[in-house]
Amino acid sequence: MNVETSRLLLRRPHLADVPALFEFLGDVMAMQHTHADGSLQECRRRVAVHEWRRRHNGYAPWTIMAKSEGRIIGWGGLYDDPFDPGWGTEVAYFFHPSVWGHGYASEMVAACMGVADYPLRPPEVRAFAHPANAGSQRVLKKAGFELVRFVPEMDRFLYRRVWQDLRLAT
Repeated sequence: MNVETSRLLLRRPHLADVPALFEFLGDVMAMQHTHADGSLQECRRRVAVHEWRRRHNGYAPWTIMAKSEGRIIGWGGLYDDPFDPGWGTEVAYFFHPSVWGHGYASEMVAACMGVADYPLRPPEVRAFAHPANAGSQRVLKKAGFELVRFVPEMDRFLYRRVWQDLRLAT
């Protein structure tokens, strides 16, 4: 399933996307608050493993395209992390540094929460943010996530958003 917002196209990754994704997923500075891929092969493996999980779960991170430019600017979405399992459905996002501060993370997370609420409906969606990543913490709070606790072994704050039946709110 592809998802469109006013400025973004969220679509399934293709192996041909990997070099563009590696520009930031492999950039130690861009990924300073999380894991950076050490090689193009490692990035390709990350994308392939998540795509395998998409076939199993029905969801996984998307390649994020800026519609106005038609270029890859990010990678993220809903997933059950195959590399750190046991946290349930999570949302995560990673963007090229050239687009930081443009509100794309908030737009992408809002689209993900729409997919989570309908049709997926997991009991909750979780997210992690590094203590030094104030921007990511703001994105999560804006999307209705609440701080649960600090997870010392990950050096991250754990956030969650419970499923919301928005049909009942009207």
